[in-house]
Amino acid sequence: MSWAGPEDVFLSTSLASYLDKKLLVLLRDGRKLLGILRSFDQFANAVLEGACERVIVGDLYCDIPLGLYVIRGENVVLIGELDLEREELPPHMTRVSVAEIRRAQKAERDATDLKGSMRKRMEFLDLD
Repeated sequence: MSWAGPEDVFLSTSLASYLDKKLLVLLRDGRKLLGILRSFDQFANAVLEGACERVIVGDLYCDIPLGLYVIRGENVVLIGELDLEREELPPHMTRVSVAEIRRAQKAERDATDLKGSMRKRMEFLDLD
């Protein structure tokens, strides 16, 4: 039997209030998951039912279905309850297919990589 510190008790009681509610979970790698919290433990490992990953690129977004999803607690940065009465996204956002969002992600990554490589090539100028 392991001993639970006061912070563990606080974490588990605060997560208990989210049971059976729709949540947004932000992970350490930047992914955003949505789903209904069905279970959790003292390490903040969590089970989301009807989970999806929300991918946003510029004004485009896609909710990629994941189904029943287990999240390791050490990867959780933030958990928040979604207000079901309110629109989740600003009106200017456009929902697109998985294929379209993947293309947009690749274009964004390629642009970032190009910017980084250009910066490296220009370092010799020392513009400071």
